Amino acid sequence: MPRPAPPSDDRVIEVRGLRMSYGSTEVLTGVDLTVSAGEVVCLLGPNGAGKTTTIEVLEGFRLPSAGHVRVLGADPARADDAWRARVGVVLQSWRDHARWTPRRLLEQLGGYYAPYATAERPRPYDVDWLLDVVGMTEFADRRIGTLSGGQRRRLDVAVGIIGRPELLFLDEPTAGFDPQARRDFHDLVHRLSDLEGTSILLTTHDLAEAERLADRILVLADGRIVADGSPDALTRQVAGTSEVRWACGRERFVHGTDDVVAFVRGLFEQHGDALTDLEVRHASLEDTYLAMVQRFEAGARSAPALEVTR
Repeated sequence: MPRPAPPSDDRVIEVRGLRMSYGSTEVLTGVDLTVSAGEVVCLLGPNGAGKTTTIEVLEGFRLPSAGHVRVLGADPARADDAWRARVGVVLQSWRDHARWTPRRLLEQLGGYYAPYATAERPRPYDVDWLLDVVGMTEFADRRIGTLSGGQRRRLDVAVGIIGRPELLFLDEPTAGFDPQARRDFHDLVHRLSDLEGTSILLTTHDLAEAERLADRILVLADGRIVADGSPDALTRQVAGTSEVRWACGRERFVHGTDDVVAFVRGLFEQHGDALTDLEVRHASLEDTYLAMVQRFEAGARSAPALEVTR
């Protein structure tokens, strides 16, 4: 059964019936979504599904054609500077101020947030601490124009969170990261969510990253949200069949099943010590996502109601 809607005072994002048209082309046909305080939510969808448009509406950079949109209790298209101080944005790329150094840039940007500090949420972050957290201490005093793509991407992240946001938008945040930088970033996301209470809405094409970071996955297709649930819930309910592989001596077998425990118990009852190998492969979020997108691209226009499990 669908998860009950959270209390309105717990919602940092509330969207109902969001529509967006460009001329005669309707990109969003009625998006409904919520994000609760402290949640990490990942928005997935094929290219052209409307992810960027949705995020830009929520950030206040684009006016919707229709619908109800509230972010941190305000209409983002008409929100003031105090509202913007509570929101962080990490864009896919940011290439200004090539002659500045990361330290100087962060100190300058941090000054804009200082007037909006509160006792509960001091702003901005300490620049030296932030440089260390994003792995930029060694490059803090180099000109930004001389940094590598991965170093600039780390700086993009620092720029997005310098104001200690209550809500953070991440658009393909780890594009260009090496494996260590990606792992460091994932640790930072968990820190922001778990220790700072930051709500995070991210888009990514890295399904493993979505599975690792998100409390909840939203799938956008055909101009609307077609699935909403935890990674585990989506996997169980959309691509729930698991694959069991086993061997008896040199003979190897494969079988799909919806009840792994009962099937494996039966194998042991039937073969006992004759089993020489056993492996269970569960469907991944990538399997689930691809199956769902293919369903909609093939013309299906319905999706199961998915229970959110945390």
